[in-house]
Amino acid sequence: MKYVSLAISWFMVVMAACCPKVTGGAEPNTLTRSEELSGWELLFDGKSADKWRNYRSDTLSPGWKVEDGALIRAEKGAGDIVTKEKFKYFELSIEYRISPGGNSGIMFHVTEDHPQPWHSGPEIQIQDNAQGHDPQLAGWLYQLYQPTAPAWTGETDILDATRPAGQWNHIYLRIAPNQCEVSMNGNLYYRFQLGSEDWKRRVAKSKFAQFPGFGEAGEGHICLQDHGDVVAFRNIKVRRLPEDGVPPQPITGKLNMNGVLAFPNLKWEGWDPIDEGGNIRKLRLLELTYDKKNPTRMFAISQGGKIFTFENRPDVSQSHLFLDLSDTVTQWYTRGANEEGLLGLALHPDFSSNGLFYVYYTHKDDHRTVVSQFRVSSEDPHRADRASEEVLLEVKQPYQNHNGGSMEFGPDGYLYIGLGDGGLRNDPLIAGQDISKLLGKILRIDVNSRTEGKKYGIPADNPFVDVPNARGEIYAYGFRNPWRIAFDRATGRLWTGDVGQELWEEIDVVVKGGNYGWSRREGSHGFGNKPQPELVSPLIDPVWEYDHGVGKSVTGGRVYRSERLPELQGKYIYADYVSGAIWALSYDPEAGVATTNEQVIASGIPVLAFGEDADGEVYYMIDSAQGNCIYKFERPQ
Repeated sequence: MKYVSLAISWFMVVMAACCPKVTGGAEPNTLTRSEELSGWELLFDGKSADKWRNYRSDTLSPGWKVEDGALIRAEKGAGDIVTKEKFKYFELSIEYRISPGGNSGIMFHVTEDHPQPWHSGPEIQIQDNAQGHDPQLAGWLYQLYQPTAPAWTGETDILDATRPAGQWNHIYLRIAPNQCEVSMNGNLYYRFQLGSEDWKRRVAKSKFAQFPGFGEAGEGHICLQDHGDVVAFRNIKVRRLPEDGVPPQPITGKLNMNGVLAFPNLKWEGWDPIDEGGNIRKLRLLELTYDKKNPTRMFAISQGGKIFTFENRPDVSQSHLFLDLSDTVTQWYTRGANEEGLLGLALHPDFSSNGLFYVYYTHKDDHRTVVSQFRVSSEDPHRADRASEEVLLEVKQPYQNHNGGSMEFGPDGYLYIGLGDGGLRNDPLIAGQDISKLLGKILRIDVNSRTEGKKYGIPADNPFVDVPNARGEIYAYGFRNPWRIAFDRATGRLWTGDVGQELWEEIDVVVKGGNYGWSRREGSHGFGNKPQPELVSPLIDPVWEYDHGVGKSVTGGRVYRSERLPELQGKYIYADYVSGAIWALSYDPEAGVATTNEQVIASGIPVLAFGEDADGEVYYMIDSAQGNCIYKFERPQ
């Protein structure tokens, strides 16, 4: 306990001096800036229940009370309550706290032409799963759907992500024309489609078959049930969805840039889009960097295992195959390996003189993470010496996803390495918060020295060097899959995008000793119900987050420092791989939050990674069967 207390005290001093907000998460009954911009509204502000009334009544009964920021069914005979407004396609985010042994429910598309709301509106069950009397647990769609793990996980047990009675639980509900879903405490429970053949079969087998029009209204009220037990609700938020189910982006303005090929004539030595079996293999570039002492020389890595070097000229036509590790790394197009391969490259700060560079890859034999040092061939500066490999660090990977993989030297000369939590889902190893593990962390090592028993040094000022049972390599922790990390050359600030699970994507400014929450939280929102290690340092909020209605896989970017496009100057450029949107984030270091989020490109660009050149120009990379992978931003003509 002494060491934990000392770590927290030290951390708070550091935080007071510099940076992102340390909080317990989003304030109850408020909207974040991102939520406001993307169309969320409060159905309860913590002070008044004026957006609610009793079922088939014009008023709210006195049995429902507002106390301590919660809407509470406090007395017998309170009755079921409904929203005054009707909703067709929407998302609902709500927290509940059930009493011991208690029971309640949330219904949607409720009409008022039946004696009871559950005669028309499907119900998401709420109860105390430990002492409750109903075999259908909290989060189940009553008599219709229960939690089912995706087939790829191999899980067969029914998922229960609820927290005990007396604690707050979060339910997310999406009702949309293309897909409906329910999540409990950030864990996806099930998906369904209103009106589908599967839906009709399930309704026909349920007790609801006797009620004409059950689940068929297509629009109606949201209902909170009085089941005779004390229950409280807060953070009740709703977002109306358009017919296509796509909400507005959380943006403060539009920059309306176009993407153009940065090197349209560039050919990649040793790469062929057609393999020996006649299959198309896209080129996937995950890193683009430069030699700081020879800034016209660029380096790019492909996920398939190749490193290329070429001259930074718009008309450059030829690259050199600098190093080929394709026979060693896991190939990303093989089964389950989409997030594996050659994932990171960092040139030593004195690369021009010592020829040293570092790579991060997953090994094809057992998918383990390997961080190795190589050096340039003494005979050809355009080639690396394959035989010079020295493995510095290996980390066993329990699953094939969430490998992180980006690396970069910081302004302090140390090498920073991003590692994911080990994969699968729900952080099964609780790695994010466990500082005895390297998974779910950003590491910081000294490649110019050696600590006893290791092929690298551990900086003496790393935050957990003197904490018992902690890994001294850890610089920051609480990450799910940091994709990708990047230093701002002007400020030395370290940025990362951390890929979320079901509901939230986040952008973090990373500080020494920082705890970014996973898997206690996803973004600034509570996650799951698994017991977690003792808190070593306080949780840090993301500087920006967006929900999965907006995008589903953040691609961490870079701060733009070129003079070519002043409207991007000093802004963090990042993207979402699934939605294909690219944004520019402005950051206030004093407040520790983002101030603006501007749209650079609206959608349709599946960005894998960003790169940078000596002038501070930021590039983005996509995959391509033609090898046209590297783009830069231009103003529209």
